[in-house]
Amino acid sequence: MINPFSFSLRTRLVFGAGSITKIGELAHELKLNKTLLVADRGLQTSGHVDRVVYLLNESKIDVVPFHDFDTNPDTTMVERGHNFATSHDVDSIIGLGGGSSLDCAKGINFLLTNGGTMSDYQGYGKALNPLLPMIALPTTSGTGSEAQSYAVISDAVTHLKIACGTPSAAFKVALLDPELTLSQPASVTADSGFDAIAHAVETAVTTRRTEISNTFSREAFRLLIGNYEQVLQSPNDLTARSLMHLGAFYAGVAIEQSMLGAAHACANPLTARYDITHGAALAILLPHVVRWNTTASRTLYEDFVISTINKTNENSGEQLANLLIKVSKAGGFFSRLRDIGVSEQDLETLAEQAGQQWTGAFNPIPFNASGALEIYQCAY
Repeated sequence: MINPFSFSLRTRLVFGAGSITKIGELAHELKLNKTLLVADRGLQTSGHVDRVVYLLNESKIDVVPFHDFDTNPDTTMVERGHNFATSHDVDSIIGLGGGSSLDCAKGINFLLTNGGTMSDYQGYGKALNPLLPMIALPTTSGTGSEAQSYAVISDAVTHLKIACGTPSAAFKVALLDPELTLSQPASVTADSGFDAIAHAVETAVTTRRTEISNTFSREAFRLLIGNYEQVLQSPNDLTARSLMHLGAFYAGVAIEQSMLGAAHACANPLTARYDITHGAALAILLPHVVRWNTTASRTLYEDFVISTINKTNENSGEQLANLLIKVSKAGGFFSRLRDIGVSEQDLETLAEQAGQQWTGAFNPIPFNASGALEIYQCAY
């Protein structure tokens, strides 16, 4: 049975090397006058912040930079950004950086326009007032946040991630300039790239997948898997960077339609409890989730594998899992949870938390704490 769907792109995509020079023109089209520029601290040293400020100032647009947040922004950081933005009376927001910058920008926007706290907006459609217009300038090829109407923010107390969505939380414009990705460290390229690959794989099989989300999942996977190792080996290869950037965006579009699954549900408690990045957690977990899903449905990944890689006589789930292991090794990731310092005694607690994650509800095989524990044990 084919799932019914309604599809429209809320975000205008502007793509191309050097397209950052269009930021002033795009800002004028959206009638921006005084904008909050949300960019993580690392972007200050790369020179990207200064360049964006210069381009906007040249177009007579006032810019108020905000940098006081960290990787995986939490509710306290978002509230700090809200207080800062309120004192400057901005009429718009630009997110510059990776997923942390883009999600923080969205989170600040929720509070600026609707008040309250981030927990008030957990779920979808709880913001009564429209958000301020936003532009995304992603500098990594990973989260796909530039293509989604959700802000993913960590709870400052529990450290677990909450997803807050509303239609106007989608960026009005996503400006994808692959030249902005050239400055990122190799570890960020590896981490964000595997995150995007995981998005393509999980969105392809969720219970909410549609014909249109499948189209984006497959094309995202084709672009990402075909260029991941190349950008690691030749980081200045602008063509490979460009295709990774597009692949991450396409995977983000797929998430908006299809959501995610058990790998992300299991990854979130790990990143909250241990000093491990999201991509590194997914690199360990995703092959095991693919195998776990396949035990219940041998043909689950068959269409995806046939459409994206050369299928052999091997079980399609096993073939996909083996390919993901190969790619994760190229990214320099550990392969077992014990290798990153996870205690075996913590697995049951982690599983309980994973079972409560919203993404698990869309996994193609029913997922709960018991299933999460099986996955963790296999990955241990």
